[in-house]
Amino acid sequence: MFVLFLPHQTFNPPLSFLTPVPGYDAWPQSQGSCMRNRFALLLPICLLAVGSPVRAQSLQPFECTFVTSVETGAVITQQGSCDKRVSPASTFKVPLALIGYDSGILLDEFNPVWEWQTGMEAAPQERKKVDPTSWQKEGIRWYSREITSRLGQEKFAAYVKRLGFGNADVAGEAGKNNGLTDAWVGTSLAISPVEQIGFMRRLLANNLPFSRDAQNKTKAIIPVYDGAEAWSAHGTTGTGNLMGSDGKPDPNRPFGWFVGWAEREGQHIVFVRFRLGDKPSDKPMGQVVREEFLRDIPRFSVHR
Repeated sequence: MFVLFLPHQTFNPPLSFLTPVPGYDAWPQSQGSCMRNRFALLLPICLLAVGSPVRAQSLQPFECTFVTSVETGAVITQQGSCDKRVSPASTFKVPLALIGYDSGILLDEFNPVWEWQTGMEAAPQERKKVDPTSWQKEGIRWYSREITSRLGQEKFAAYVKRLGFGNADVAGEAGKNNGLTDAWVGTSLAISPVEQIGFMRRLLANNLPFSRDAQNKTKAIIPVYDGAEAWSAHGTTGTGNLMGSDGKPDPNRPFGWFVGWAEREGQHIVFVRFRLGDKPSDKPMGQVVREEFLRDIPRFSVHR
């Protein structure tokens, strides 16, 4: 029997995890103590169980919507269970872009252009020339795999560990030697919604352990979507299925991510929306939660 096990890892958030992003007026004097007290109360709640051992098959359906203010670092919305780790699926394209730019494999928004080759696993619509921008927009897995194959397992693992993305485990399935191709696709790598927020906040602040150039180039290729009431969201989706007892993706356990940041009229937020379902989904679950968040973003971006 195959059971996906997400190992224990103590989560020690960096100082910038939910702190204000440099360049903004953090906690103005008129509300400083209130904001700090609210933040101090909410942070332990958010982080209390992150990193606890979880077996994917034991996960019950759950959702999470987590929104923080870029200007103040305050938690605006926290709904559902946000501390459980799940495969990042295609949201891993963002840290992988960072790694690609830092290593010199990726050059800019439109280079390198690689062409699909016979033998690469790909849907018919993905069998074409792809650049970094189209890779991020369309979630083309063979392009991700081309980056990791050029890195090699040792360098790939070192980069993910340096980044501290989730549990940083890119070994893949035990005995299958598939870390370079499948670590982020329902196997070993796992991250919680809270950790996704922390990663995005650090990326926005250019506070990750990578060059400023690599971080800026990564932000430049993340797709932009129109939200309700003139909100503009920069985000990435991820879709997958938890593994069943037969070691295959279970269509009755679909999950979806939408992670990123958004802005409107001087207000800036960092967000994550996640759902794990208990029945098949007609649409990719990542698309479902993205559409929901874009529709409801005015409600999620207001303190309650």
